Amino acid sequence: MKAARIVEPEKPLQISELEAPKPQGSEVIVKVKAAGVCHSDLHLWEGGYDLGDGVFLKVTDRGVKYPVTPGHEIVGSVLEIGPDVKGVKVGDNVLVYPWLGCGQCVACKAGNENLCDTPKSIGLFQDGGYAEIVKVPHYKYLADITGLDPDGATSLACAGLTAFTAVKKANSNSPEFIVIIGAGGLGLMGIQIAKAVTKAKVICVDLDDKKLQTAKEMGADFVVNSNVIGSVTTGSGNAAQKIISLCNNKGADSVIDFVNAPQTAKTGLAVLRKRGNLILVGLFGGSMELSLVTIPLKAITIQGAYTGNYASMVELIELAKKGVINPKITERYALDDANTALENLKARKINGRAVINP
Repeated sequence: MKAARIVEPEKPLQISELEAPKPQGSEVIVKVKAAGVCHSDLHLWEGGYDLGDGVFLKVTDRGVKYPVTPGHEIVGSVLEIGPDVKGVKVGDNVLVYPWLGCGQCVACKAGNENLCDTPKSIGLFQDGGYAEIVKVPHYKYLADITGLDPDGATSLACAGLTAFTAVKKANSNSPEFIVIIGAGGLGLMGIQIAKAVTKAKVICVDLDDKKLQTAKEMGADFVVNSNVIGSVTTGSGNAAQKIISLCNNKGADSVIDFVNAPQTAKTGLAVLRKRGNLILVGLFGGSMELSLVTIPLKAITIQGAYTGNYASMVELIELAKKGVINPKITERYALDDANTALENLKARKINGRAVINP
């Protein structure tokens, strides 16, 4: 089988011929139809994360071993099954849940394998979907997607799932206004989900007017260009003032930061009302200083959101089947063009979501 592999950080992916895996026990072999191109793939390719203050967290320090085949948003058809597999048959169209855990820690036992202390995620810690075939360690990690577009369904395993988890947290305080920072693939999914499962008005913030226009098409009630000048919005003042004014001059009840860079996080904190809720999602990186007194005085909550559990992915699939959300796939690449896909993602040339079709 053919696979695009990261041999070492910041080096071109190598297109390799590998021996096709054979299933044992509860394992399932999936023929890949589409694999999403995600920013987590980019961090894996770059070798880690910027923690700020000159500190770089290497993925190898988290347990990643190169070479590895990236790709954790995987849709395909069941090719082979192990002798212990139940409820899955050859030919089934499935979405792979990639956030595998150890199965023994507190998080795993609670059904939250995505928060495992020793993760074994497909496409990060074991070979993923930038390949013609992928091995799934257990059939319980598969979900039926009959009736869904295979390309669009890929994002439900990560981008959509992460957005769903973040929106659930944002909805915990019955918000009147939710601010979504970032109109990329995650942000666009977040807008659709927020409009579907909350009663809040949604304000989307980004630097790019083209992306903001797409955000409006996806259901955003208001959009704000954080550069303000030359934006699709009207009025004067800086972006934070504009956002607060849209929230009836009270500030936002919840902010979801799908970028999570120092400046975006500062903006999120600046626009929060008293008792507000800031959910940090993106892995852009960096660090920032906090005015500590304002945290208790305003009784605000700052929390992270990292992917989601299997049950949430199944919920999200049902929303997609009902047509409530519509993942926007804008770019498609062949497996041989995996390097181009990652380069375009890094250069912010992808407006929406991209997939690789092996």
